[in-house]
Amino acid sequence: MSRMVDMKAVYESKGLTQEQIDDIEACFARADKAQLEFEKWSQEDIDRTIRSVAQKVANSKTFHELVELGIKESRFGDPISRENKRFKIRGILRDCLREKSVGCVKEMPERKIKIYAKPVGIIACVIPATNPDLTPAGNAIYAIKARNAIIFSPHPRTAGTSYKTCELMREGLARVGAPKDLVQCLGGGLGEDGKTIVKINRQMSEALMSKCDLVIATGGQGVVRRSYTSGTPAYGVGAGNATMIWDETAIKDLHHAADNTMRSKTSDFGSGCSADGNVVIHESIWDEALKELQSVGGYLMTEEEQKAMRNAMWDEDIHRLSDTVALSALDMAKAAGFSVPETTRFLIASHGTGVFTKGEEGIWCREKLSTVLAVHKYCGEFQNAIDAIMAIHEVGGKGHSVGIFTFDESHIDRLASVARVGRIMVRQPQSKANSGS
Repeated sequence: MSRMVDMKAVYESKGLTQEQIDDIEACFARADKAQLEFEKWSQEDIDRTIRSVAQKVANSKTFHELVELGIKESRFGDPISRENKRFKIRGILRDCLREKSVGCVKEMPERKIKIYAKPVGIIACVIPATNPDLTPAGNAIYAIKARNAIIFSPHPRTAGTSYKTCELMREGLARVGAPKDLVQCLGGGLGEDGKTIVKINRQMSEALMSKCDLVIATGGQGVVRRSYTSGTPAYGVGAGNATMIWDETAIKDLHHAADNTMRSKTSDFGSGCSADGNVVIHESIWDEALKELQSVGGYLMTEEEQKAMRNAMWDEDIHRLSDTVALSALDMAKAAGFSVPETTRFLIASHGTGVFTKGEEGIWCREKLSTVLAVHKYCGEFQNAIDAIMAIHEVGGKGHSVGIFTFDESHIDRLASVARVGRIMVRQPQSKANSGS
């Protein structure tokens, strides 16, 4: 158990300042007291609490303000589509309200077994800069539903947005009489410059992970790997944009398939892990598919433009460059040194794709976090499409979802049987459909 960890040794190994140590210890003590009080609440009162928390954050006026602040701080993202993320908070609330989290939640009389729900205690949650409002709101609702407290480690770049989100949730807790310290942020508050008073860095986040009872880590592979090595049980979602398969039957409604991908790829300028990153397309519909993608706002990059885009997105060691994350298609092209029509919604990489290796030649398999989409051709039997997805996952990360546009039920079953992800969406736009519980 993490409560048995020698935190003095952890703090020393991380090189934390006394100010950082005091902040972690104070947050934890307040969270512990709040959680022990709240775990005695009834199911009815808990559900009333999460409704209050969700309403404070997900109402249109408040979430609009959070989106504006988040984009101002991070300097990336699409204000219009990001505002729609508030509906994901409402979806999470809906899912939570359908479940029991107090007392006996399941009975199996034939086996004389009863299952009881119990809180884990205090959760540490790392917030990515790409989702400074939705990530804390969604995870707080889940945590409170299960009678836990949660402490967030905000990304330094968007700490103001995450703090504002947490303050709103604390107001939601207070108005129903719940302990406000069920939800907290590291950092000791915000200074006049909008930065946290106590400096938050990677080492401080890692120490929080070791201190708490459970870790939820959303971000790159580095963050997730650190959560898994913290000595604390952890849930993590690392790198990997969603990959789609369009098989030969997609020809029946190819415009719909293209429109789904456009909606997913352009949502918040492709910054979410839910967005389509790769589409694996059957050879028989390849030409028609590219035409449809262009008809919904896609721009097919030339080979030279694609080379320029590669240099704008990755350094020589194939590390993703942060200054081209979550930019519009027009700004992405500008960053790469070429121009595209004003109507362009996303950019298509089709040269040199279909190579699934970890070296330079397989670079378009990687997580993109942008309005750039890679298309890959597969030939012959459906198994080749499955093999392509598996290979892409080895290069760019699994993420949490894959999708398929098909009218062949056997293809759905075959993909669902082997894809190592939590969700498989059928004929749906990924970033609009694959969130929630």
